[in-house]
Amino acid sequence: MLYEIILRAAETHPEKVAVVCGGKKWSYAQFKERVDRLASGLLSLGVKEGTKVAILHRNCHRYLELYFASAKIGAVVVPLNYRLSLHDFLYILEDSFSKVLLAQPDLLASFGGERNKISRLVQIILTESPQLSHLAFEHLKYESLLEESDPEESRYTKIPDSSIAQIYYTSGTTGRAKGVILTHKNNYFHARGAIAELGINQDDVWLHVSPLFHLADAWAVWALSEVCARHILIPAFEPELVLSSIQQNRVTLSNFIPTMLNILINYPRVSKYDFSSLRLILSGGAPIAKEVIRKVVEIFGCEYIQTYGLTETSPFLTMSILSPEMKRLPFEERLKYMATTGRPCGFVELKVVKEDGREVVKNEEDVGEIIVRGESVTCGYWRMPEETSRRILDGWFHTRDLAVVNPEGYVTIVDRKDDLIISGGEKVYSIEVENVLYSHPKIFEAAVIGLPDPVWGECVTAIVVLKENEFTPEEEIIKFCKERMAHFKAPKKVIFAKNLPKTGSAKVFKYKLREEYGKKNLPQIF
Repeated sequence: MLYEIILRAAETHPEKVAVVCGGKKWSYAQFKERVDRLASGLLSLGVKEGTKVAILHRNCHRYLELYFASAKIGAVVVPLNYRLSLHDFLYILEDSFSKVLLAQPDLLASFGGERNKISRLVQIILTESPQLSHLAFEHLKYESLLEESDPEESRYTKIPDSSIAQIYYTSGTTGRAKGVILTHKNNYFHARGAIAELGINQDDVWLHVSPLFHLADAWAVWALSEVCARHILIPAFEPELVLSSIQQNRVTLSNFIPTMLNILINYPRVSKYDFSSLRLILSGGAPIAKEVIRKVVEIFGCEYIQTYGLTETSPFLTMSILSPEMKRLPFEERLKYMATTGRPCGFVELKVVKEDGREVVKNEEDVGEIIVRGESVTCGYWRMPEETSRRILDGWFHTRDLAVVNPEGYVTIVDRKDDLIISGGEKVYSIEVENVLYSHPKIFEAAVIGLPDPVWGECVTAIVVLKENEFTPEEEIIKFCKERMAHFKAPKKVIFAKNLPKTGSAKVFKYKLREEYGKKNLPQIF
């Protein structure tokens, strides 16, 4: 099902440029040949249907090649977050039963002499020559493997739609990482749905900015290829590289983590670039403040859509796409809808329900948990039947995300169940407080967490990063919040930090913040 995407593209648009990466470009016919050679090479190594192939790599054309080659022969891709620790790498490789690891040499630096601890790993393929002397373990060279492989040897046999295509390990923001199973059907139905919702077509040019080990970007591999659009790859997020790539490659759309957008709109040289090719900017993976959206639209001059989804849902569930009537509203009215998580995508069923299963009243006040079902939703977690049973009930996947719904059916996330703060018996939703903090002119980043407090139960605590060369006292920030929201919701404590810890998908790592600051002897608030 997934390999057929590239098969059709090579047949219908063989000469069309498919992939641009590192100064090189390949047509769809040339790209398919590389995919077929890699598939043959993997077969020669004993990889077969169901074999797990891990990849530790920055964004690169080889990432796309592995996704399609594995789909052809029924192998399962295990993308590795290259920002993880050695302990996490070893855990995921062992837990997934990975037999082959395709890697960028410098990202293996942390392995050192730990290679032998990966007992199941049979083969390592390096995409470049290692520059580090301690990477002495045996390996194959990626390009040599392709050159020595006959593309005709990997004949395509249709893979069952229900077969596992990838196992994505979550960032582990609440502890142990979980392997999310996505099938060929999950990926394909999501791709077709995203194409319809976003109007993706063969004239589009997609910039792969977010890491391909995460579904904030990986979904576009299938969707853009399905319509024979163009892929532009850059190795990692760097403001200058992103902005110049948009201009030089006439990029039409891309998906950014809100943290990235916040950095771009505050980048000193952002006004020097031409963004006239952009038709759409998406953001997802984390909540985004209304003030950030305002500046994104102002600076990039294109349509903006906020998305919401999870790894478990391939990922999209909602999009803040405006109806024709909404598009005729004044900007401030449009912004209100753009800042919501959006209305449910047409390819999923979504409900927001209370603890007793009743749907919430659509009044933007009644809070419930988002539950979903559909062809793009995971069948469960790898080797975690109890967690699967806990999250999938009567066919509905429980997201653990809390939300409200407006009268028009647009959903707004208010918090994760795990991040909800109970202070003095009152519920405080961290995202609401963060949105106020982001409107402060001197604050660059903010995260709100609950820390243990003997009086309040939990103390609403803001960890903030100020903009460069700015200063403001704690009392001023607390006052700023109290003027804009109920006093019990405002932070009782403000901690100033140089930066906020992020997960591999660039979300703020609140689990780590709670762990770090919960252990410190912060002043008690009375």
